[in-house]
Amino acid sequence: MQPVGIVLVSHSAELASGLRALLDQLGVQPGAVIAAGGTADGRIGTSYDAIAAAVKDANQGSGVIVIPDLGSSVITARAVLEDHPQTDVVLVDAPFVEGAVAAAVTAAGGADLATVTTAAQEARHATKL
Repeated sequence: MQPVGIVLVSHSAELASGLRALLDQLGVQPGAVIAAGGTADGRIGTSYDAIAAAVKDANQGSGVIVIPDLGSSVITARAVLEDHPQTDVVLVDAPFVEGAVAAAVTAAGGADLATVTTAAQEARHATKL
């Protein structure tokens, strides 16, 4: 069974791809995490088309969670998911880095969509100090 896919939506292509690189180093399955950051012409912002393509690419049959960074990335991700509703794709309110790490580790362990979603959300309560 394929792991739950994760889409990282950020205003910055570098931020999204850097976080994806971190998750890759943690041993997530190649292709399980897709970065959708920045605009098509390389500016800061979000791209509806990039998010839609990332969701499609990340869905290997076990569902997808979408983790946006802030502001308009939430609005754009929500628009994509409303225009293309799928019961196995979930927009998750989670801290971008901590939520993605928790989700990726949980997904790599073979957890289902609901468990991966919960792991990402619960990362909000992790203390650093």
